[in-house]
Amino acid sequence: MNAKTGRPQSRRGAVQISEVANDLIDPVLARRAGINTMLLGSWDEIAGSEFAECTRPERIAWPRRASEMAGEGGGYQPGVLTIACEGARALFLSHQQGEIIQRINGFFGFPAINQVRIVQKPVTPQARHRARPRPLTGDAARHLDDLVGGIEGEALKAALKRLGTAVLGRRR
Repeated sequence: MNAKTGRPQSRRGAVQISEVANDLIDPVLARRAGINTMLLGSWDEIAGSEFAECTRPERIAWPRRASEMAGEGGGYQPGVLTIACEGARALFLSHQQGEIIQRINGFFGFPAINQVRIVQKPVTPQARHRARPRPLTGDAARHLDDLVGGIEGEALKAALKRLGTAVLGRRR
């Protein structure tokens, strides 16, 4: 057993990259934003189909307890979840706050959130336009034609030719 993760260790067994990444990313997310990769990974189910594409959880702000600062045990207080939302969808999200809070608390299994703060900002990253690969000429073009010559489906053949052009036409 690994003391840090609680998972069984194996010398020859393969470890999924997602497990390694989660072990590295979760402490950073917890420290900086108060969230974990499980919340981010489950956000589509929590937000529902209506808000999955246009929202993203940003951070959870946990209130400081007066008793904690005084050195006493103190009780638990729920936090405030900040959600990034695109444009006009924020209005619709604000009307669904109660349901979103219930879903998040259901995900955590305890009343972790009592308020949602909505921030309007772009959620989807802007697509970077890549330059089209230059067309192949000479031996490279003939070699690619020979490779895809036996393919019967025209759509598959065209896709493989685009892929081959991008790979073979790459500058070294």
